[in-house]
Amino acid sequence: MKLGYDLTLEQAQKLVMTPELRQAIQLLQFTSLELNEYLEEQIKENPLLELENSVEDYENIDDYANKREEIDWKEYIGKDDDISYRPQKDKNTKEYSFENFVSYSTSLRENLLFQLNVLDMSQEDRKIGEILIESIDENGYLMTSVEQVAKDLSISPGKIENVLSIIQSFEPLGVGARDLKECLLLQIKEDNPKNPQAEKIIRYYLEDIAYNRLSKIAKELDLDIAQVQEICDYIKTLEPKPGRCFSSGDQVKYITPDATIEYIDGEYIILLNDITGPRLNINNFYKELMRKEKDKNATEYLTERLNSAMWIIKSIEQRRMTIYKVVESILKFQRDFFEIGERGLKPLTLSEVADDIEMHESTVSRATNGKYVQTPRGLYELKFFFSSGLSTNSGEMSSTSIKSIIKDLIDKENPKKPYSDQKISDILKDRGISISRRTVAKYRDELQIPSSTVRRRY
Repeated sequence: MKLGYDLTLEQAQKLVMTPELRQAIQLLQFTSLELNEYLEEQIKENPLLELENSVEDYENIDDYANKREEIDWKEYIGKDDDISYRPQKDKNTKEYSFENFVSYSTSLRENLLFQLNVLDMSQEDRKIGEILIESIDENGYLMTSVEQVAKDLSISPGKIENVLSIIQSFEPLGVGARDLKECLLLQIKEDNPKNPQAEKIIRYYLEDIAYNRLSKIAKELDLDIAQVQEICDYIKTLEPKPGRCFSSGDQVKYITPDATIEYIDGEYIILLNDITGPRLNINNFYKELMRKEKDKNATEYLTERLNSAMWIIKSIEQRRMTIYKVVESILKFQRDFFEIGERGLKPLTLSEVADDIEMHESTVSRATNGKYVQTPRGLYELKFFFSSGLSTNSGEMSSTSIKSIIKDLIDKENPKKPYSDQKISDILKDRGISISRRTVAKYRDELQIPSSTVRRRY
């Protein structure tokens, strides 16, 4: 055996993750919100980058020149010099102010403090009331104990209880409760003469109501089961979170779709949303500066910034085209969904779309992650259109389509004799969809539909 050193040439292919490639992958994976935040940072760091201004388009340069010549600037400035003349204002012209569009809704805390301040009470009780109100969460529940407040203020718990009972009489009914049971009892306080058994059921059988064990309640209270059903229906009309009708102070977050599919003249048109990927330009001032600048260091810096800016612009455009191709492919595969709804949804995988648009599966995964599309049937995440399938007599059917069928069956069932999971499985088998009871139970749980015992009405 001979050991030694030797030099050999060998050809090999490997992927080198350059910083530019990493940046392109990162931009593709960003959601619209993350992308806009990233671009704001880049515009601050790179002086050559700027957002494209939305200017009015003209058919040719003559139209633009004529538009500018229509304004007599000398006459316009002269009017401002003559303080004796003011052009008459058209009162029919609507004036818009941002203040007209800003809505303000009272918070739960402000509502309770207002009711507290109009009462005739001592300063000590008012101070206790303010502390208790500050301890009420956005759902209307007291998040601290009476004993803890009494200890902090060195006051007897009985005095705290008296002030708390006053707050619990405020609107909305049920506010200031320490748990769900107390919240419901506060709401039925005025209706007790009408429903004398409701208080007893709330106190001792609240869990049985949740699991629809009405026969047990009827047996122990010696009531007719139909009467128990009526009382339970009344209890379910009460508000478990009395504070949620007020503003919590949090800003409502809306989803901005990355693309829109519109049905126009018998065709589906895909429109990309520029808000989710703003158009960028190179600043003209720095373009001229690069041509005229003679300082070597300044030229090198501007060239480096220019290359970085051009790569970001290229990556964003590539991101837009990738999303467009993915949406176009989804539209081709799932056309039945746009025609008849969820029942027309077909099994679809990332690899099928990747093969269709001739891209890698990981690229499709990044392009669909956190992206939304507005369709004639509503707003959907792109991941929604990808689902596993089950074999049926008529071919492959997606799990989403089967869930839709299960939901329709449950919606149309007799509430006095609801379908069991096995019964739903048998019905689907009769329709040519072979599915086990366990799978029906799994899909039903994903749809957040309770079991047949809980759905049953007496």
